[in-house]
Amino acid sequence: MLSYIVWDPMREIIKDIQPPVWYSVLFAMGFIIGYQIMVNIFKKEKHDPANVDTLTVYMVLATILGARFGHLAFYEPERFFADPLMFFRTWEGGLASHGAVIGILPALYLYANFVVDASLSPLKFKFIKQKRQRQSYLWIVDRIVITIALAGAFIRMGNFVNSEIVGKPTESDYGVVFARVAEESIEDRISGIERAEASKGSHEGLEPGIVPVDLTLTFENRGISEDEVRTIVNTSVRSILMGYRVGEHYAQPNEPLNFDIEIIDRKVNAIIHTWGINRHPTQLYEAGTCLVLFIILLAIWMKYKDTTVDGLYLGIFLIWIFGLRWFHEIFKENQVAFEDDLTFNMGQLLSIPLVLLGVFILIRVYIKSTKARITE
Repeated sequence: MLSYIVWDPMREIIKDIQPPVWYSVLFAMGFIIGYQIMVNIFKKEKHDPANVDTLTVYMVLATILGARFGHLAFYEPERFFADPLMFFRTWEGGLASHGAVIGILPALYLYANFVVDASLSPLKFKFIKQKRQRQSYLWIVDRIVITIALAGAFIRMGNFVNSEIVGKPTESDYGVVFARVAEESIEDRISGIERAEASKGSHEGLEPGIVPVDLTLTFENRGISEDEVRTIVNTSVRSILMGYRVGEHYAQPNEPLNFDIEIIDRKVNAIIHTWGINRHPTQLYEAGTCLVLFIILLAIWMKYKDTTVDGLYLGIFLIWIFGLRWFHEIFKENQVAFEDDLTFNMGQLLSIPLVLLGVFILIRVYIKSTKARITE
């Protein structure tokens, strides 16, 4: 029963009401919980917790702006440079975690070394060089990466709810069928269908990795005839199931659909017996990676916060997150077409320098801690 999952959650928390959507809520929860953790860290280390409010502003802006710019610059450079204003069309989607890191690191440098003078107006401000007392750059980054690891888990869960950043076919009975793609296409493109819902089927699979899925269509018109239902299913629905976008998740042979017509709760339903493609739930792989790292970093901080050399948490974070990210990319579909011609995809290429940076930081931490022991 647990060999594969047919995954078809609504993106919206309340059906037919666009905001809020689950991705946005999970994204926000990462920052909200992270804020509470940082307040606790500041209190435990005897820093003014009011500073966390300012720090959160830097983090939110740096994450969103950096992630947006990173996606466009790394994955859609031609479109971006031809139309730079698409940066502001966030509803079109596109955030990159590598870009978020590139945005966060300099933002935290500004936080640690400058204060904002907005005495004239919030719209007329300037940075004044002034180091924050007992909050060095690496001290701040080390604490922030603890919360970033947790936020990463929430964000990847949001990707899972959205059925995006999907994995490659598993070619086995293990995996996830991202069924919502077909449901949304049918509900949006075919009038007269009230609801489309996918579930596990009881018929035979086509081959390993191509598993049975029942797609139930509920029609709005209770008086619709069986002939009309058959016509809609065999024309419009069949065309959608065999289309390019839906065809990435469904494997419908080039033959008439096999379906039953039933009356359920006085409404006409067509139950289509089709097949789904099992894919790796790479979003869950990365969410688990982030959650484990959060637990490790938090445990180290709780036990050794007074003795660790600045940079330790950052080095561990970079090596863990982007080292495993390189591995996860093996199981992930390429996000843009040009990656198909690369030996390593963009996610892997961008991870390499960040892993090397993490190794460099840990070497410096080791040298510094060794010198400190010798001095003692």
